[in-house]
Formats: sequence, C-alpha cells, structure tokens
Amino acid sequence: MTDDIRGIFERAGCEGALCVLPLDDDGEFGFDGSGSDGSGFRESGFRADEPSVPASVVKVQVALEVETWFAEGRLDPGERVTLSAADRTFGPTGTSLFEDDAVLSWRDMVVLMLTISDNHTTDVLLRRIGVGAVNATAERLGLTGTVLESDLRTMLDSIGRDLGRTGWADAVARGERASAAESTRVEELLPTARALDPSRGTRTTPRDMAELLRLIWTDRAGPAAACARVRTLMGRQLTRHRIASGFRPPVRVAAKSGGLLGVVRNEVGVISHPDGRRYAAAVFTRSRPGSDETAINAAIGAATARAVAALRREDG
Repeated sequence: MTDDIRGIFERAGCEGALCVLPLDDDGEFGFDGSGSDGSGFRESGFRADEPSVPASVVKVQVALEVETWFAEGRLDPGERVTLSAADRTFGPTGTSLFEDDAVLSWRDMVVLMLTISDNHTTDVLLRRIGVGAVNATAERLGLTGTVLESDLRTMLDSIGRDLGRTGWADAVARGERASAAESTRVEELLPTARALDPSRGTRTTPRDMAELLRLIWTDRAGPAAACARVRTLMGRQLTRHRIASGFRPPVRVAAKSGGLLGVVRNEVGVISHPDGRRYAAAVFTRSRPGSDETAINAAIGAATARAVAALRREDG
C-alpha cells in the first residue's frame, strides 16, 4: 500500500504525507499491535509523522477552541463584533474581500471560517481567544507535533519580508507590476520562506490531525456541544475536489481544506460509509515546480481512497 500511495503523489508532481485512522474499532479506539506509533491503534499511513505546513487546516483547531469557549460560557456566541475592512487579513474569500466594515456574531465567524475558509474572521477569532489557548489545547490532546506560531496576518507578512518586501501587502502590490524576471525570482524564493518551512513556522503532522478528528468525532476533544458544532460545519465546507473526489455517494465526507500560495495543498476530513464505518483522514502535500493543481487535488482524493480501502479490507 505504501508504494501505491507514493506513486499517486509522484505522478501528481508533489510530495505527500497521509494518515487514516478508523473511528469505530472495537475497544476504546482500536486493537493492540497495529499502530506504527506504538499506540495500538490501527492506521493506514504514509509518512504519517512527517512535519507539515498545515495552512488553513489549523482552522479546525481554532473552531474547536472557540466552540469550547461558547459551550463553557466564556464567550457569548451571539455577541456582535465589528470587523474592520481597513484592518482585514488578506484572503481569497469572504470578509477578506470586503471594502466596508461588517458586523458579525462570534458564532457566524466560525461558520465563515470553516465553510469558506475566511481568513479575516479567523484572525479576529484568534485575537479574541489567543494563539496560546489553541496551543494549550493541542498539548492537552497529546498533539505533540502541532504548534501554531502566529495568526494568519503575521504569517503572511513574514512571507512578504522573506521575499524582500516590507510585508504581504507590499509583496502583492509589487507583484501586480513585476516583470517576468522578478516574478520568476519570487517563485524561486517562495518555497524557502519561513512560513513554508515546518521546522520554523506553524506545523503539524498527518497523525496529529487524524487524531484530532478522531477525538472531535468521539466527543473527546472538548465539550460534546463544541465537537458537534465543528462536525456539522466541516460537513458544510464548500470545497469538494480533494478528499471528497475519491468517494461517491452515499459515502459522505466532512472536511477542511488548506492551501498556501500554490506550494502547499492539504485537506483533513472524516469519511462516513453507509455501513456505519467512519475514517479520519489527514493529507498534506507540497508541490514540485511546474506541478498541476488539478492533478494534486485529485491525488489527495485518490490517496485517501486507497488508504481507506486498505482498512476496509481488514474490516472484512
């Protein structure tokens, strides 16, 4: 199976790492002797402990923390908050594109963050709960390879500086009028940016993210109401061309995608089969020069489907 997974990623022109865990094994979570991490949990994986850049996959962690605060009464989900257009975080969707201030509840910010991957609402939420709170929860859950270093705006500004600009806004403005030679130079520098290096920036592993989903889907990551809310919103994500592309109805996929500047393309999600079996999957990729986005997206789905099929064969 490992060679099959490696081949799927190689043919798509990317490096890849993957972990799939069954949610419904007998016993607490699985049976002894099959987890490569020594936990005794079954898994289907390829480079499952590889440090990876999560990109917007971290929004699952942010959502879990915010929803926990709602459930515990530390934050009023219906409180209205003004989001400043002048201070918005860059992004391709949602309030990141707004030219005017907007007023939203904390609860609706979580909706935008998980369904359309809104960057600006993510940063507003992070400023409220704090990066430290997200990291403390990751530590409590045993996600030892997962660390959030900063909010998204800080991360993007660091990329801009690594490209020789004053920040991300300057990098975008310069890019709009760059010569072909300057654009080529930026493309060469981009993969070396600190935020795109999991040894220096925000990081996780496929195993950590698959485990996080397993804990959320079994109400062990936090209050049951918080876990249920994250599950529901992940089921409404609009992106359907990664993990979901490897499956057909009546199989259901609840997921959260993540991507960063054409270098990183990821997705984590839970696949639910009509026979009741469910599988938590985390797939992380890094593009090679000249790679095709469509091929990589399809590879994420194909690799996940292959890994899930291996576990289902064991199930009989």
